[in-house]
Order: sequence, then structure tokens, then C-alpha cells
Amino acid sequence: MASPSSSSSSESSTPSPNPKPPPPTTTVTTNKTNDRDFLQHLEAYLAKRDGVDKLLKISRYATKLILASSLPHSNPTLTKRLKSFDSNVGVSRKAFRLGKFVQDLNALRNHYSNYPRSPPRGQILLPLIAYGGEGLYYFVEQFVWLAKSGLIDPKHNRILQKVSAWAEFAGYFGSVAIKLMDLKGIAEEEACLRSSIEIAVMRGIGWKEEEGRLRKVREKKVMKILSIVQDLADTVMCLDDIMDGNGPFSTPILMASSGLLSALISTHKNWVSC
Repeated sequence: MASPSSSSSSESSTPSPNPKPPPPTTTVTTNKTNDRDFLQHLEAYLAKRDGVDKLLKISRYATKLILASSLPHSNPTLTKRLKSFDSNVGVSRKAFRLGKFVQDLNALRNHYSNYPRSPPRGQILLPLIAYGGEGLYYFVEQFVWLAKSGLIDPKHNRILQKVSAWAEFAGYFGSVAIKLMDLKGIAEEEACLRSSIEIAVMRGIGWKEEEGRLRKVREKKVMKILSIVQDLADTVMCLDDIMDGNGPFSTPILMASSGLLSALISTHKNWVSC
């Protein structure tokens, strides 16, 4: 398009029409939660060790659930393949836990560093049981993996698995206890916010900020409840390992369902957090 200074004299003598106002500009606001599409979110999820581990856990316990049903009984070849897949995925998951005990050491250290002085009584023993038990579990699991991989004599596998199961049980016991305490605090915070909103409504003043905080507290409460359910499901499987599969609840369908439930909850938590 030519600039106004390059117009001919005849064109310049012609009165120009009134200029049209520029079209209104539209401001587009982008929600931060929509900045990343599904594939980008999936990439971030799969880049995390826990993300891949939980997908393997879903596939393993879904396989166990199929094996516990009557579907593969009519096909011995399929049953053999599913059992082989289950075993190999179990060994693969243990490889993903190499060095994972370090995060429990850091979590325990960070917990105590939050208290310049001596922490409250409930914040001394329970975190030690929760983080210490889980850390010991992940540490021993490294040797279980080495035994299953053939580097360590398999005769040590039984005692290693027993120590691992007891450490895992202690970790879940402490974790559930801590989360129940957290849940109590969240419930008190929720009640306080609800009371504040009711007072604000009665006085006719704004309560939007409190309403937003209440929504976040409720979301936090749901996630905490899901986390407790996950720990309880894992505890059921842990007790089955301690009892060598001879417990009163040691049925294949129940164990597979517990593992699948735990895996799905953990996958949801990791997906939301990444």
C-alpha cells in the first residue's frame, strides 16, 4: 500500500472521506491451566520417575486382576504370557526405585528443620516411622531387585522381602497417622472458612475471597482422603506379603483390586501435581 505522501496531485485535491475508527481490540485472557495442552502435560508426567512407575503399576495389577478372573483359564498360552508380563513388570518397577530412599531422608531432614526448637511430640515419632519406614523399604528393595536380577544369590531374597514388607508396613502406619492429623486440621480450617462466609453473608459484605479459599481447602481435603485410601490399599497388600499370602483377606481378586486402586489414585495425584 502506498503511503499518503506518494499520492498524485489529482488524488490529493479530492476530499478524503472521514476516516473510519479502528476496529475495537479484543483482549484475550489465557488461563494458566490451559497454557499446556494434553501432550505437553503427558510429556511432563512421563518425565517423572513416579509417573512411569505408576503406569507400570496400573498395567501390572490390571494383569493380576485378569489372571484372578476366569477369563484366561480357557487359554493356557495367554495365562503363561500374562504371568510372564506380571513378573517382568514387577522387576522393572523395582529398578525405577533405585536411590528413591534418598527422598525420604531429605523429607525427614526437612521436616525436623522446620522446627528451630524441639518439635511437638506428635511431630517427632510419627515422621520418623513414616519417612524412616518408607526409606528403609526403598533401600532394601534395591537388594531385592539385585536378587531377582541374578546378581545376588536368590537364597537371600526371602529375608530381604520380609524386611522390606515390615518396613513398608511401618511406613504406611506412620503415613496414615500423619495424614489423619492433617485431615483434622483441614476440617477445622474448612469449618472456620464456612463460618466466616456465613457471617459475611449476614452482614452483606463481600465473601468472594473466602469462597475461593474454601474451594481450595475442599480440594485439598479430597486429595488428602484419596491419599489415605491409597495408603490403606497398599497396607492391605503389604500385610499379605508379611503373611506370605496366607491372611484371611489374601484373595487374588482383592489384592489385585487394592493394587489397581492404589495405582489409579497415585496416577491422578501425580497428574494433577505435574
